[in-house]
Parts: sequence; structure tokens; C-alpha cells
Amino acid sequence: MAKQMKTMDGNTAAAYTAYAFTDVAAIFPITPSSPMAELADAWSANGRKNLFDQQVNVVEMQSEGGAAGAVHGSLVAGALTTTFTASQGLLLMIPNMYKIAGELLPGVFHVSARAVAGHALSIFGDHSDVMATRQTGFALLASGSIQEVMDLGGIAHLASIKSSIPFLHFFDGFRTSHEVQKIEVMDYSVYDELLDKDAVKRFRDKALNPDHPKTMGTAQNPDIFFQAKESINRYYDAVPDIVAEYMQKISAVTGREYKPFTYHGAPDAERVVIAMGSVTETIEETVNYLYDKGEKVGLIKVHLYRPFSPKYFFDVLPETVKKIAVLDRTKESGANGEPLYLDVRNLFYRKADAPIIVGGRYGLGSKDTTPGQVLAVYKNLEAAEPRDNFTIGIEDDVTNLSLPAQAEVNTTSAGTIQCKFWGLGSDGTVGANKQAIKIIGDNTDMYAQGYFSYDSKKSGGVTVSHLRFGKAPIKSTYLISEADYIACHNQAYVNQFDILKGLKQGGTFVLNTGWTGKELDEHLPAAMERYLAEKDIHFYTIDATKIAMEIGLGSRINMIMQAAFFQLTQVIPIKDAVAYLKESIEKQYGNKGDKVVKMNYKAVDKGIESLTAVDIPAAWKDAEDSGTVVLEEKPDFITDVVEVMNRQEGDTLPVSTFVGRENGEFPPGTSAYEKRGIAVNIPEWIMDNCIQCNQCAFVCPHAAIRPVLVSEDEMKAAPESFGTKKAIGKGLGDYAYRIQVAPLDCTGCGNCADICPGKKGETALDMKPLETQVASEGPNWEFAESVPERKDLVSLNTVKGSQFARPLFEFSGACGGCGETPYAKLVTQLYGDRMMIANATGCSSIWGASAPATPFCVNAEGRGPAWANSLFEDNAEYGYGMAIGINQQREKVAALLKEMLTLDISDDDKEIIEKWIANKDDGKGSKEATIELLPLLEKQYDDARAGEIIQEVSQKKDMLIKKSVWVFGGDGWAYDIGYGGLDHVLASGEDINVLVFDTEVYSNTGGQSSKATPTAAVAKFAASGKKTKKKDLGRMAMTYGYVYVAQVAMGANKNQLMKAVTEAESHKGPSLIIAYSPCINHGLKLGMGKSQEQEKRAVDAGYWHMYRFNPALKEAGKNPFVLDSKEPTESFRDFMMSEVRYTSLQKAFPDIAEKLFEKAESDAKERYLEYKRLADMEY
Repeated sequence: MAKQMKTMDGNTAAAYTAYAFTDVAAIFPITPSSPMAELADAWSANGRKNLFDQQVNVVEMQSEGGAAGAVHGSLVAGALTTTFTASQGLLLMIPNMYKIAGELLPGVFHVSARAVAGHALSIFGDHSDVMATRQTGFALLASGSIQEVMDLGGIAHLASIKSSIPFLHFFDGFRTSHEVQKIEVMDYSVYDELLDKDAVKRFRDKALNPDHPKTMGTAQNPDIFFQAKESINRYYDAVPDIVAEYMQKISAVTGREYKPFTYHGAPDAERVVIAMGSVTETIEETVNYLYDKGEKVGLIKVHLYRPFSPKYFFDVLPETVKKIAVLDRTKESGANGEPLYLDVRNLFYRKADAPIIVGGRYGLGSKDTTPGQVLAVYKNLEAAEPRDNFTIGIEDDVTNLSLPAQAEVNTTSAGTIQCKFWGLGSDGTVGANKQAIKIIGDNTDMYAQGYFSYDSKKSGGVTVSHLRFGKAPIKSTYLISEADYIACHNQAYVNQFDILKGLKQGGTFVLNTGWTGKELDEHLPAAMERYLAEKDIHFYTIDATKIAMEIGLGSRINMIMQAAFFQLTQVIPIKDAVAYLKESIEKQYGNKGDKVVKMNYKAVDKGIESLTAVDIPAAWKDAEDSGTVVLEEKPDFITDVVEVMNRQEGDTLPVSTFVGRENGEFPPGTSAYEKRGIAVNIPEWIMDNCIQCNQCAFVCPHAAIRPVLVSEDEMKAAPESFGTKKAIGKGLGDYAYRIQVAPLDCTGCGNCADICPGKKGETALDMKPLETQVASEGPNWEFAESVPERKDLVSLNTVKGSQFARPLFEFSGACGGCGETPYAKLVTQLYGDRMMIANATGCSSIWGASAPATPFCVNAEGRGPAWANSLFEDNAEYGYGMAIGINQQREKVAALLKEMLTLDISDDDKEIIEKWIANKDDGKGSKEATIELLPLLEKQYDDARAGEIIQEVSQKKDMLIKKSVWVFGGDGWAYDIGYGGLDHVLASGEDINVLVFDTEVYSNTGGQSSKATPTAAVAKFAASGKKTKKKDLGRMAMTYGYVYVAQVAMGANKNQLMKAVTEAESHKGPSLIIAYSPCINHGLKLGMGKSQEQEKRAVDAGYWHMYRFNPALKEAGKNPFVLDSKEPTESFRDFMMSEVRYTSLQKAFPDIAEKLFEKAESDAKERYLEYKRLADMEY
């Protein structure tokens, strides 16, 4: 059989193998495992068959716990069942894992191993999740590369079916799950030949069935439980031999050697490292390097981790070994070592002449592990007494556990070409590079590898793509440090990062920029100029941003830069590259229409013809650095931590950096120091056209445009360019007014300019190139920031008035045009100085707190939202816990002050205390009463008990002002995984506010369907359009009668939103606000610069409905339900056709699209009529 080579990532390889053996896949989306299930769903929707000649039934559950329950039930019913998960998701499955193993059910979990949240959330890879399951009874099988995922993934299924033991097949999250490699694909006929069909029949015959009934899951007493538990032993005893047998057969087919433990290195090795996962590829490279130097070193790769077989371990261990280092990619705090280390050490218990065994930790949270770090491990083993319990890859200057770093060495195969691409999240760089790797891998005899490192921001963050290609298989599972080619896709980066670091002598550098000629000399840093000249770099420029704009691609420069890459590297003939690129365009964008395809075709042509070679001036060799200008004093944390991380140099920070912050806390407001400057165009204020409505500030997703009120005295210190006009409005006559933009914080989405009513239709905001604005607007912004907040001059309960309050949420990492953040910003303007926020994991937690950027900030008094994230599923309960914890402490303060009233104190003091008690549970009232009460805390009282009370109240003075407790989260949390908790918290009657950002998909994990997804919408796990209608969360909450409920859409009716937020917060009980939030996953055809307009269109078309359900009205004898939406006036179908999530259904599944579109419109009309019925009810 001819080898079939394909280029794919680890998730695709796992999904491919799993699909063959799977009847049912029960899943729930979680990073980085979601693509496995998404692929299975897409393949099934398009008719792919498994080994049993059926399409896999992929079902999305409401949570990982639910998915595990469905897996268990499906297995009991006799269907071979699979799931895909990671991290907390895997931990939620643990109870069912015990049951599945205990009942000898052959299910398989494919896990892209990921860190478990502790002091902080990490979406990146290590083995802490897998290690938490080793006691469940699942067999654990590890893969270290994409090829191994392909080869061993099938063995997990084969061995599970044959042994009746469930398997967990794991590989490193991101490093393997998202790395792209050219690999050999296993033909399904091989699996079919190896499959034990008798074992499949036995499994199905034993299934729960009323035709041959039995009872499963009995409750057992002390008399038999222990014996029954031990009866299973022989099944586990058989697993290693079964796995070894299948590995032998797969090895015969592939020519690649697999065993439960695989050895690589010198046959007479004295120093051996033992590890599992992707690090084994790096160690293998390093072993080859040392072996070529004559060193006696080796590596044992662990594949079958549970059951842990001494027999197969000692089969491969060289008898000459004197010292062993065991590497674990997890930390088990408080243990006497990490799991793999303890397992290996236990193998030698009571053995004579046992080697010295030490253990260490590496790579937590996807920390890059390099050959230099591996060299340090082998060097440690040279010592007479090697260090134990060590770490590599970090500098531990606190407990001093880290091994001294060794100089990096080049261990890549000779002839390997290495390329780095610096991109901006959402500019298409990552997608383009994945496509480039596939083109090279699938159309040449070269091997190819791609890996992509990100920060945690949404679109607009930094991405660095690492591409390698060459004639030999690539085993370098670490970032590129020596590059032949570097491309920078954002010109702002040249002043922010060390872009050229590692570019080889005579290498190629491509810069996407509008600078030409002398402008390059003016703008490029001197250090970059010197590097280019001294290293004889081939330097090219291209204005891809301008080209993309002209073509109509917006900020998507990916095809332009990809074409430039192929033109300059000539890795394949450019004529062929163009043909492959255009073929990929048709495949990738065909469902978006001919217009999009043709634009991308043009981008390819322009990318080739628009490159400009730069003649590097000889003077650049002597370029001098400009003097350092200190613009402002910054807190130490900003200079010592935040700026280091923002320069992509966080790996250099030592452990001592976090002493005092061991619990993971970060100070508020660090995002204000980022000044990313990522916008192409930003708004310029046209003063004469401004009507001072403040709507631009109201809708800004990043709080980057604000109204400023300036006194006459303050204007004396204003920059000359700080133009103002007389402020209009009651109480504002003594002030000048200006709309001020933060030029380096704006993302350039354009929503402000789009919704600006202007004077007589003439807009007051015009989008202009960033570089034309920074020189003037930078100083203007700094001055505006120095002007005092003047929120007390106006009512904050109006659209205009609210914007004179300082946003206590600013400059987040959300996408440009984000539909969620404007709501969060508004709430902080109204209540931020007394807010506590429990934030569900998801988009809102990522834009809410991705280190080092913390956008929630403080006012001039140092007060601001106290924000925290627990998990995904428990957020309502987490916020509820905050509320009851605060209430308990405040009740103590109230009890003390009530006791104070019984003592011998003045009537004036009693009056002040009585006022506080009366207003204790009112936000504004408690604040006013607290101001009067605070002086009493400084008084000396003759009554000893009064003195004691005052001292205790003084210690608890932070509890005097009523806290406004908010629970933030997306629809995936509120409608699905967190719904049970949300329902319980709303039912509790507690005074707590819930704000749901409804994007109608799981936005953070890539746009999967949720119960908030409407009929006909195409989303992941709804590849052929969702068949059921959207859950009506608000109406369900209304049934309690005492919960305040509102549905809002900022772009449709800002005044309705203001009413809803203020009514909800003042409601003495639970409140729920569901906010319509356009998202990049919707595929707005007009772009995210029209997200506010899209909200209006959604309401006008009857797609989204606005209402308020206020229990206070019922108490007054009125109808509590107010329908704020009017009868639809626009076309529902036209609205749907304005978003790719609907139009793509029409193209991919035209036979069912029309019926689903009709059903979607019918569902929306039915919902509107139900709301109208509620609004028309008489009370």
C-alpha cells in the first residue's frame, strides 16, 4: 500500500483516528481540544463513514460533566463512544471515568493535555489535567508528535475494545494539538484489519437491553464491595501485552518502532532521561547531538503510562545506566516528587545496584523547552550527586531549584529552513502560514512544520508563527531561535519588539509598512538599522495594509504576505505556488461567494508584484540610538513586569518577580500602559459638527474616545491643538467641551464614526490614518487624562450624562468592534467604585484579565471594580458566594452600630448611625451615609464599649458602602454549562446582578453552537445549521416572579439599555440582563465597524427583542412586563443574509437552508407574539 502523506495538526490526526472507531461522540467545547470534535461533526455532516459504515453521531452537551455522562450512557447501550476534552473539562469527567472503568466499558477520551487553573487560568499545555485522572482506572497512552498521534491514537481504540479497559489518549495541548506537520496518514483498511471484531460483538452483546435485561450500578455494602473491586485485576494485567501487540503490528505497517516504552540513544548509555509528550522529540534531537560527540546518553519515551509496566520498562533500559533524570510536565504541590518520577523510582525499590534517580519539572503552561534546557539535565547527571527536584526553563531565585541554563545549540536537521512571522491577531497571518505549510507539505517532497505562539488577547494581539521545512522529518518541538526569514506584518512592532533577534547572516527580512525611503530611516530603530547592515540582511518592504484596503479585504493582509513569502523564498516555483494558493482560496473562501474569492486572487498577485527591495545605506552600520525620553513615572510593576511581558520577554522574569503575588493577583489598570498603536485609522473630531450627544463614547468597545469638560483655568495648561467648544447642558455652562481620542489605545473599529449623528447629518468623527493623529492627539490625551472627572455635574442615568463618568474598564484586549465590552464599560461608569465582579471563563474573562493587561481600573480615589474569575461552570455560584460573604460581614457592622445606639453617645452621633442603618442596603444612600459616619470612627468615646465598637467598625470600614455585586459571562455559560447554578442563584432571591453577553455561540473557544444559537445559524457542532430554536433564558427567569429581567441591544436603543441597567441594579433582589453582542464569529458582511448598527438591524428585523420585566411594577398593581421593541419594520431574511453564519448554510447545504430560514423566522415571530401577549396582559 502506497504511503499517503498529508499535512495536518495533532487535533486533526486524533480526530481522524477516532472517527474510524466511533459510533457516538459526546462532547463539549474547550480549548485546545475543540477542533477534534468540530472536525468529526463536519465530516459526519458531509457524509464520511466510520469502520461500521455509518456517519458518526456527534452530540454537543451542556458541559463536560454532561458529555461524560452521555459517553457512559452510550457505552452502556452498546455504542463505541468517544469524547475530546482538556483541563478543567477533563476533571469534570472524573466521576464518570470511575464508573466507565469500573464497568469495563471500552470508551476512549482524546485529551489535548492542558494546565489546570490554580493561581491563574492557562489555556496552554502541560500534564496537570491528565495526572489528575491516573487513579480513575483508565489506561493512559501518551503521544509526543503529530505522527505519534496518528499511529497511537488508533491503538488506544483497538486496545480498549480488546481489553475492555477505557483509554485516555493524550498529547500536549498547543505544542502537539495545534502544531502542523507533514505526516503519514493511516489508511482505515489497516484499522479494519487490526480491529478485534469478536471483541466488538462481545461488547455490543453485553450492552444494556430489555431483550436480555440486567442491572448495572448496584449499591454494595461492606460485605462484597472490596472483593468486587479486586475481581477486575486480571483485565488490567492484560493491558500492557495487548498494547504491545498492537504497537508491534502498527510498527510493521509503518516502519516506525513503537513499544510501551521506547528507547533512543547509545546502547551503552550511562545517563538516561525519561519523559513523555512532545518534549521527547526535543530530547531525541539533543541525544543525537550528544551521541555524535561521543557521549553515552539516552532517552526513554513513555507511551503506556497506565498500567505502568515494569516488564516493558526494563526491556528497553540499557544495563549500563548509572543515572536517570525523570521529567514531569506537572507540579504536584506538597508531594515528594511528581507522578512519573515517583513511578520510575518505585520500579527500583529494593533493587540492588539501582541507578541514581532524580526528577524535575519543565514546560508548565506551554513554557518552551529547548535543547539547551535538555543539555542542562544531562549535565546535571554528570555530577556525583545530581540535583533532585529541579526545574528547567525558568530562573528560580527564591527556592533555587532551577538548573543553570546552558548555551543553546542548533540540533535541527541540516538543511532545515526556519522562518518567523510576526502578525496581529485577526490579520490572517496565522491562517496564511498554516496554509503555506500545507502547500509545501502536500505538494513537495519536503517535510514541513508550523507552530503558532499567541498572547491571550482576542483579535489585535501579537502572534508569532514559526515555520520549518526541509528534507528530513522535523522533531524540533520548540520555538525558532535562529531564522533564515523573518516577516513583520505590523510596522508598529519595530518599536515594540526585538523583531530581528536570531535572523541569520544574509537572511531575509520583510516589513509590511507604508514607510518609504527617508521615512524608513526616520522610523526604524537604530538597533534594527545596525542589525540589517551588519548582518547583510536582504530587506524588503510591502504596503500590504494599503493593498488590502484597496482590494476590499479590510485588515486581512494574509494572502498578500503569503504570496510575498513564496516569491522571496522560492521554496517551490512561484508559478506553482500561485496555482496552489488560488486553489486553497477557492477551497477556503468558496462558501463566502465569488467576490471574496476574486479579492483574494487579486491579493496573491499584488503580494508578488508589490515587493520593494531596500538598499541598506552603509550609514546604518553606525546608526546611533536616540536619547531615552521619559514621558511619565510608572509604577515599578509596570516597568519591571508588564513592559517586560509586553516586549515578549516574560520568559526572562525570575520566580522572585511573583513573591508577594503568589496567589496570582495583578494590580488594576495595567492596560493603560500598553499603548499598542494597532489601529490603521482612528477617529478625528470635527468640532463644528459635534452636537455633544456623547454617543461615540457610549458605544466605544475600548473606552478610547471620551468627552472632556475643562474649566477656563485648566485650559491655560492645555496643548495648543486641544480645541474645545462651549459645553451645552444644564450645569455645564462654565466648562468647555471636547471629544478626545486615545490614539495609541484605539483599535480603529470605527463604530463611533459610524453611529455619530453629527450636525444635520454631517459627521463629527472622520476616520484618519493613525500616523497623522499621534503627534497631536497623544499630548491632547495626556492632558485630558489630567482633567478631573466631572460626573457630579450631571445625572449619570442618561446616555449623555453617563459618559462624563470615568470608565473603570479601559483598553481591553477585546476584538475591534466587540459587541460585549461596551456593556461592561457602561456598568463600571455607573457603579464601578463599589462593584465586585465574578466573571465566567470565556471571552469576557480573557478581555477582562489576560496578564499582563488588566483593563478594570480605579478612579482618582483608588476605588474600582474588584474582579475575579473562578471557572466556567460555577460563575453564578461564585458571585453568589461573594454576595453572601459581603452580606455576613456587613450584618456584623450593622449589629455593632445598632449596639452603639444603646450606649451613652450624643444624639447627633445616634442620628448619623441611624441614617447609615436606614440606608445600609441602598447604594447611593449608603455612600452618602458613610461619608457622614466616617468622622465618628476617629472620635474618642468615654464609654469603653463604644470605643471598642468604633475600633472594630473602623477595621471593617470597607464594608460600610453597599457593594454592587455583578456576575458577568457569555451565553455558553449562562444558557449551558452554568445554567443550573445561574438558575439556583436567581431563585435564591439574593440581591445580585447578572449580565449575560449573548453572542449566540461559544465565542472564546471559536464559535461553537450553544442553546443561545438560533435556528439555521451555522456554528461549530451545527455545521449544517442549528435545527432547534434559541432558548428563551429571560422568559424562564421571569417565571420566578421576583427576578428583574431585561433584554437589551445597545445599538438599537441606548435609553432602553440605561433604564434596564439602572432598574436592575436598584432592584432589591436578583436581576438578569441579556445583552445582544455581535461577534467576529457571526461574520458581519459589513465588518465589526458596524456592530452597533447590526444590533439595530437585529431589532428592526424582529430577530432580537428588547423588553424589561420589573417585579416592582407588579407590586404597584401594574403589568411588570414592558415590551420595548416595536413591530418589526425590516426584512428578517435580509438581516440573516448580512451574516456569514447564515449565508454559508445556503452555500453548503442549499437543500435544507430554505426550510431552516423559514423556521428561524417563524421562531422569531412566535417569540415576539408571546412577548406581545405578555405586554398586553391586564393586571
